[in-house]
Amino acid sequence: MSEGDKNTIDSVIENLISIYPLLSKSFTRSIRIKTNLNPGSLFILRILDRNGILSMSEIGCKLSMPKPHVTAQVDKLIVENMVERLVDPSDRRIVNIKLTKKGKIDFESIKVQISHEMRQSIETLDEYKVKTLFESSSQLREILSEIMTENNHLQQTCFKQL
Repeated sequence: MSEGDKNTIDSVIENLISIYPLLSKSFTRSIRIKTNLNPGSLFILRILDRNGILSMSEIGCKLSMPKPHVTAQVDKLIVENMVERLVDPSDRRIVNIKLTKKGKIDFESIKVQISHEMRQSIETLDEYKVKTLFESSSQLREILSEIMTENNHLQQTCFKQL
């Protein structure tokens, strides 16, 4: 790998590191307006919304979050009546988590609120910037998905340990 390639990769890493706080700040502000949930709780709701019932370990693996942290977040969501614990009938040691009806409704409402606020910000841009943002975000999503697919063996290793 040439020195130029290394510098380009370093610049990509710096850009990605810089993007995350900007997105996180935007999402967090929108979340705080609608609810007292933190981003970690919202990530758990999203995973449950997409996957249905998951064990605590599966949630931790999907989010690369330690099980004690998942448990703390889930406990907060239970207090808010957004998720419920279900004992696995085949193995009582396994605790599964499921969105409640209130959790589904609240999560959908939070997504709408975040989308609305982001839309307001994006609509202030000129047509060229909106098109550029669309193309760039599409490419970024595609490339990051590819990277995650290539690194999927790490997640599979995690599930083998369950």
